[in-house]
Amino acid sequence: MTEKIDCAIIGAGVVGLAIARHLAMSGREVIVLEAADSIGTETSSRNSEVIHAGIYYSPGTLKARLCGAGKNALYTYCAERGLPHHRIGKLIVAVSNDEIPILKHYWVQAAANGVTDLQWLEPVAIHAMEPRIRCVAGLLSPSSGIIDSHSLMLSYQGDAENYGASFVFLSPVVSGEVTAEGILLKVGGTEPMTVSCKTVINSAGLYAQSVARSIAGIPPATIPPLYLAKGHYFLLSGKPPFSRLIYPIAGEGGLGVHVTLDLAGRVRFGPDVSWLDTVDYSFDESRVTAFYSAIRRYYPDLPDGALRPGYTGIRPKLTGQGAPAADFAIQGPRQLGAPGLVNLYGIESPGLTASLAIAEYVHNLLKT
Repeated sequence: MTEKIDCAIIGAGVVGLAIARHLAMSGREVIVLEAADSIGTETSSRNSEVIHAGIYYSPGTLKARLCGAGKNALYTYCAERGLPHHRIGKLIVAVSNDEIPILKHYWVQAAANGVTDLQWLEPVAIHAMEPRIRCVAGLLSPSSGIIDSHSLMLSYQGDAENYGASFVFLSPVVSGEVTAEGILLKVGGTEPMTVSCKTVINSAGLYAQSVARSIAGIPPATIPPLYLAKGHYFLLSGKPPFSRLIYPIAGEGGLGVHVTLDLAGRVRFGPDVSWLDTVDYSFDESRVTAFYSAIRRYYPDLPDGALRPGYTGIRPKLTGQGAPAADFAIQGPRQLGAPGLVNLYGIESPGLTASLAIAEYVHNLLKT
């Protein structure tokens, strides 16, 4: 027997939760289908937990637009609800003169994205702020911050449930079909079911492409390739040597092995980048040698033996090794030729920062 429902959201990561919250608060009847046994078990809980300012993204892209709007909304949301966060600030440092033009590019690009609070700093000023850092120039981003991602996700879930949303865990979408009456989804798990939905939001993260391919009627040409970029994080033993985020110049596939602090002040370094064919969270401790080399470019006093294994995360990228980073791909009913259908692909960083803005963007797509 097929049950008719208003809106199904596939995936209970931070973005799926934000969308569920937004649509439930707008009066929609929302059911969230999650293959895992709880919220945010993959990319949403395996990242740097940074609130990004909007420096790295090409002007006019979804990443740039939604990061800026999302950052402001997120700080307001966290303040209103007392969620753990800290506008800690970020230093982006050039360790050699040939990196200074890249810093200048960040400055110009950030301004084009509406980030007008960056400060250009010379080494003396940086040394006064962070004595352990070695560099030739830097940018200070006062509006960058850190957040407890799990507390944020629990808050989004609570908001959604307060407005009537339901969460169904251990319920993977195994197939589906776009029909004249709506979007049919076959859901597996211990209690398989078939649902006919007026609206379906595919926010399945690492599995968004496989979910889309399983739904007949989604044009195959609209489904982008998926590239899995794995990142390791190492933890620093001992007293924290920094009081804010420290980022080197971004590298291929990511923002470089940077310093992040959690809300207790503990320091972690990462992520690096390696490319996978399948999801694999195993930790390769041999990568520690490359971490020491990368970190000592800007923190030369890093002691031997100070790094210990942390965790890994995987980013769902739309371009592979050696290619420029792709924008978010958020496709609505017009692109897909299917009323009520939205697919989200490549929602990596700054997806957490942008989550509230992405939710509003998806809601607006459904109105067109």
